[in-house]
Amino acid sequence: MTEIQGSKDCGNSPKNKAVQDIAIGLAVGDIAPDLIDDDVVWQPTDSEAVSGRETLMKSLADQPVPQSVTVDHAVSHGKVGAASGEIILANGHRRRFCHVIEFTSAKAACVAAIKSYT
Repeated sequence: MTEIQGSKDCGNSPKNKAVQDIAIGLAVGDIAPDLIDDDVVWQPTDSEAVSGRETLMKSLADQPVPQSVTVDHAVSHGKVGAASGEIILANGHRRRFCHVIEFTSAKAACVAAIKSYT
């Protein structure tokens, strides 16, 4: 099971918490499908853009599960949020990440696009 350490930025902000939860879901390969728009576009750092909910969910399922995920910061404003932190893989390799997340509305209920930097 992946050890998760969340950000202190989420205390009174449900939108920041949503951003954090999506970043964790990207890391562990498990995001609730109802949080993802049918036409989502995910642009990972080192591969082609992934279009569509089903394709995104399959891409996430194919990833190795990390040993731990630490979210340093999770912030949001309007229809956009960002989360940064570190993933440690089972082999001990550390990887920093930043995800910029665009929602379909300012309510942050559904993800329209994600740009990932690792």
